[in-house]
Amino acid sequence: MAGALVAVAALRPRLAGLGRRLERLRRVGGDDAFLVKGALSLEKLKDLCKEDKENVNPANLLQLYTQIVLDITYFEENQLVDEDFPEDSSIQRVKELISILLEPEVLVKENNMHQDLLSVLGAELLECLAWRRGALLYMYCHTVKERGEWLTENIDLFKKCLNDGIYYLLKMLRFRCLTPLNDISFQDTDTARLLSEGIFSDTHVLAMMYSGEMCYWGLKHCGEEKLGSHEMDSESNTELYCSSDSAVLDFREVGEKMLMKYVAVCEGPLKGQDWNTTNAKLILDYFKKFHN
Repeated sequence: MAGALVAVAALRPRLAGLGRRLERLRRVGGDDAFLVKGALSLEKLKDLCKEDKENVNPANLLQLYTQIVLDITYFEENQLVDEDFPEDSSIQRVKELISILLEPEVLVKENNMHQDLLSVLGAELLECLAWRRGALLYMYCHTVKERGEWLTENIDLFKKCLNDGIYYLLKMLRFRCLTPLNDISFQDTDTARLLSEGIFSDTHVLAMMYSGEMCYWGLKHCGEEKLGSHEMDSESNTELYCSSDSAVLDFREVGEKMLMKYVAVCEGPLKGQDWNTTNAKLILDYFKKFHN
């Protein structure tokens, strides 16, 4: 009961904020499917917060809140992409969306549930949160890198966006590596190999390619190998997959590992499924030349 009380108290101001945000967005998006779904879930969560706290599981409240956040921000991300990331306002909107997508994890920590994020929110929701932050920064960097004058004037900001985007994509790839597969028997060896590598969907494959591309942009445009320190949440070190090593890695090393794995997977277990490795191989050649 105490956990539910704490969760409800923490949720109430956030739900009010999401309600105001939804109202504003629906004036623009009307009956967009994700906004409609978010609105219905928001009303359901408000009702749950009014129920007898003895019958409420705080993890269920936080999971539903997370899904609402994902639905609402998806509409806003699509807006930014459709508008081609306006130069005068997009960075503030990107920062705001990333901050909102971080809120579910903040809530779990605030709620002091004596459990880790994985056991409260589950791997799928945590992957979605990390993927959406990383993919948003990927799309932003993909757009602004073509704006020569802007890039010259904002190179430090660009590098930070790359660093944070790579961090989130690697974080996304790491969650299910925490689930041991040793006791599971697979008749399909290709599936077994993919799962053992922490690859559970097309999104995991894309995350490897995206992070490799971002490392390439970092070397090409920033002219430095080292990734900066991460400041957007409490985890300070970028880790590759399930690695327990806490070394700060560089653009070339991270990019090379991601793209080598991407090529191996696409030309191995995923061969014949239309995954293109041409660009990945070109970038890998660039990394080798840069290193030499």
